[in-house]
Amino acid sequence: MIDSRRLRTLRAVADHGTVTAAAAALYLTPSAVSQQLAALEQEVGHQVLVREGRGVRLTAAGEILLRHSHAVLAQLEQAQAELAAYASGAAGEVTVASFATGIAAIVAPAMRELGVSAPGIRLEVRDAEGDASLMLVLDGRADLAVAVEYRGAPGEDDQRLSRFPLYAEPFDAVLPRGHRLAEQAAVAVADLADEPWIGPYPGNPCHDVVMLACETAGFQPRLAHSSDDFRAVAALAGAGAGVALVPRSALRGVELPDVVMLPLVGTPATRRVFAAVRRGAQEHPLLRPVLDALRCAAADAHLV
Repeated sequence: MIDSRRLRTLRAVADHGTVTAAAAALYLTPSAVSQQLAALEQEVGHQVLVREGRGVRLTAAGEILLRHSHAVLAQLEQAQAELAAYASGAAGEVTVASFATGIAAIVAPAMRELGVSAPGIRLEVRDAEGDASLMLVLDGRADLAVAVEYRGAPGEDDQRLSRFPLYAEPFDAVLPRGHRLAEQAAVAVADLADEPWIGPYPGNPCHDVVMLACETAGFQPRLAHSSDDFRAVAALAGAGAGVALVPRSALRGVELPDVVMLPLVGTPATRRVFAAVRRGAQEHPLLRPVLDALRCAAADAHLV
């Protein structure tokens, strides 16, 4: 009999690439993770990992087992969801991991709505930028992620997660108020090819959106300054340090006396936001109301 906890450990190692990183994600010691994997190898009669540099690589047997682990763990999540529904467990805590703008735009409004429609559900919110929210869900440290589409993001067919689209938000150009294009009604990304740029760090999904928009316009941006804080980006642009592309909601309600924000013409830059839970858990009586509240908050936010 294969222990499902050891399958979860195997998946964490595959996701994180090292025993040490998997141990940190699972709140275990590296020794405990190694023991779990050794026990798993005894259970299946095959070696599942081999050392490769400072990391590890799954063997062919490990890859087979990993594919089955996705189905097994999803089935267990579904069983827990159905048992919770049977027990009418519409009271409890849900941990939501989201990037900062998503918290402000939809998570906080959803929390307010749940306080009325499902007062037994309490949200614990964690600020998690980049792709960190998805890993928190996969590692079991969060129940639900609000994440941004990025290169390499788990796709719709990923066997570990169930995804739910929330909204697609356009980016606007941020220019110093005295910029040569500041008086236009809109601007093309290609018109900014020769400018110094201010943008998020690699690893932030918005970095991918900016880079793709510039690549589509036929150039690689010259990143002169980097920040994941869009208010800092706007301040730098206002100081004449460069131009930027920023999600429309990121600076909503912020006073911007030194910059102008212009919509883009041509191929738009878009931030696609989705919610994700571990596959099989989507019908859990605690998660379903939260997902519904997030979708309603996204529709009410008018982010397009």
